[in-house]
Amino acid sequence: MIVDALLLQLGYNATLVALGATLLGISAGVTGTFLFLRKRALVSDAISHATLPGVCLAFIIMVGMGGDGRNLIGLLAGSAVSASVGLLCLSWLTRHTRLAEDAAIGVILSVFFGLGIVLLTVIQTMSSGRQAGLEGFLLGSTAGMLWADAMVVAVGGAVVLALILLLRRPMTLVAFDPEYAAARGLPVDRIDLAMMGLVMAVTVVGLKIVGLILIVALLIIPPVTARFWTERSDRVVLLAGLIGGFSGYVGAGLSASAPNLPTGPIIVLVGFTCFVISLLLAPNRGVLAAVLGHLRFQRRVHLRQGLLALAQSQPIYENLTLRLLRRADLVRADGVATETGRARAAKALRDEKRWEVVRADQAHEAAAALYDGLRDIETVLTRDQIVDIDARIGGPQGVGA
Repeated sequence: MIVDALLLQLGYNATLVALGATLLGISAGVTGTFLFLRKRALVSDAISHATLPGVCLAFIIMVGMGGDGRNLIGLLAGSAVSASVGLLCLSWLTRHTRLAEDAAIGVILSVFFGLGIVLLTVIQTMSSGRQAGLEGFLLGSTAGMLWADAMVVAVGGAVVLALILLLRRPMTLVAFDPEYAAARGLPVDRIDLAMMGLVMAVTVVGLKIVGLILIVALLIIPPVTARFWTERSDRVVLLAGLIGGFSGYVGAGLSASAPNLPTGPIIVLVGFTCFVISLLLAPNRGVLAAVLGHLRFQRRVHLRQGLLALAQSQPIYENLTLRLLRRADLVRADGVATETGRARAAKALRDEKRWEVVRADQAHEAAAALYDGLRDIETVLTRDQIVDIDARIGGPQGVGA
């Protein structure tokens, strides 16, 4: 059943939902990347909650005009207007009052969402307009999605992606260094507003599939997940789009394979699964990599301390240190240093004396700042500098001595 869903073999409606969710996930992941890099992730929360009053007011207006209150284009238009008002209010509060952005977000989020709940309650008392199921915009609802609904989602996602391609460079620059962008003459405020407008567009488009509460997760989880795998912004954008699209596709497939599972939450859970896998297994920034890196560092410390102890004929009591020295063939089973071990120990002690000279000499201040007790001095100083230091401390001279 799940395989059939992923291969788009469960029927027309399931295929529409899967394709729409995939396009939505790609556009949300790419758009959310710039929001994440700009460190304004919570803004998407305020925008999404600000859409609810617009949905409700659009429903009331369409019913009052004798139309179908459930018309998707009308509802999305209403949500877009409402989100725009919320975005403008947020911008005004952060620029013209002493409120910090997080406080302004809390105000906009709570007020608009509270107003939307009141209007939703009023709508439930209306006797016309087919209001049943309108609350599906809170968490998303794909039951009975029509071709026109899927096209709205697909076209909206495609337009957002096209706009991002046009604005990618200025948005990336503003996200990383707004002061430098302003110095280069870029209109930072307008670019920020355009960025928020794209977030608003994704939020509005995603209401039908994911809902206004969970769309925030689809905007933020993919770029956060992608960040574990790369340091380059262009690759983060690409990976975030792929992760978002994958989450939408697989989530929609899993939801279609079990009709009682809601599509929006499943999409978010698939994205969260990708996040957990990345958190644990990413090669440079993951938990496993951090643990392995700590173990490697621990082994280096034990080896270094063991070699210094051998050089000074001190006893080694730490079992781990002895095991590591034996494994490296630096000591025999009885604890006596091998020929290689004696040479390595003498080198380690010599390097410590060299570092003492470096750290006491202001002429080597930059090199001394790199001292951590483990770094090879040859990676910091030139051969001539090491020979000069050896001449000062006496004894054998040379890089390898």
